[in-house]
Amino acid sequence: MHVHVHGSPTRVLKISLGVTLAYIVLLVVAGIRAHSLALLSEAGHNLSDFLALALSLVAVYFQSRPASSTKTFGYHRAGVLAALVNATSLVAVSFFIFYEAFKRLQHPQHVQASVMMWVAAAGVVMNGVIALLLYRSGGDVNIRSALLHEVGDTLSTAAVIAGGWAILLTNNYWIDSVLSVGIGALILWSGFGIVRETLNILLEGTPRGMKLEKIELAIRTVAGVNDVHDLHVWSIGSETHALSCHISIADIPPSVSERILRDVKERLLRDFRIDHTTIQFEHAVCETAHGCVIPVVESEEHHHHHSY
Repeated sequence: MHVHVHGSPTRVLKISLGVTLAYIVLLVVAGIRAHSLALLSEAGHNLSDFLALALSLVAVYFQSRPASSTKTFGYHRAGVLAALVNATSLVAVSFFIFYEAFKRLQHPQHVQASVMMWVAAAGVVMNGVIALLLYRSGGDVNIRSALLHEVGDTLSTAAVIAGGWAILLTNNYWIDSVLSVGIGALILWSGFGIVRETLNILLEGTPRGMKLEKIELAIRTVAGVNDVHDLHVWSIGSETHALSCHISIADIPPSVSERILRDVKERLLRDFRIDHTTIQFEHAVCETAHGCVIPVVESEEHHHHHSY
């Protein structure tokens, strides 16, 4: 199969939604006919993916809206909230699968393994294609959460094929329930990972993969920087990072300090992908008692420069 969709996340998400909905219907019908909890678990897994894709589509719309006087950062957090809601739903689905699998292990049911295998094979192709489309369309936490689900689905449907083959060979129908537990564990693992990342963004924690100490050290190495304090780094959206800090410099004119500001911003963008900065320059107050010849009136003036 050749994929020619490279463009907007909106188009990719709409295509993915339609295909996923059709596959959910197929899974439910085939799962009931084959008495396979693994297929029904896959339907639940794909239903959560359908929700993920729908939420992602809504989030992409909100994220594209411009900032306003009341939403000065725009709607970047819409995608983060969508990912959090989606991940929470995944956790709930996984516990339901565990409950059903436990009941099935106590009372195994006859499973039509050949139906399992054919439907799962169709799922591997579908989920693989959707995962490829999402991978090419973007990398923020919202799209990445939907992508992670599709990759997980591809692996779990491949496991269902292997399980169906094992049932055909051995007639051990409990394999279906064990597969369901494995699928549930996969859903739970991916869900917790996204919950952790989205909560970190919403609580304005240091972005994933960044160390505050390294950022501070990078700023200090810029020529003209004497000290760094009141340093804060957070994420506005999953791929939009912000920083604010106070930097102590020598008592120099703003025209000279502009070079320091430019160098700091370039370093932050190049090394840490931090593109939204608010930097305040300060110099030590100079008093005549310390032998300073600068008048007190001038010494009380602090240079403040903000970059946006």
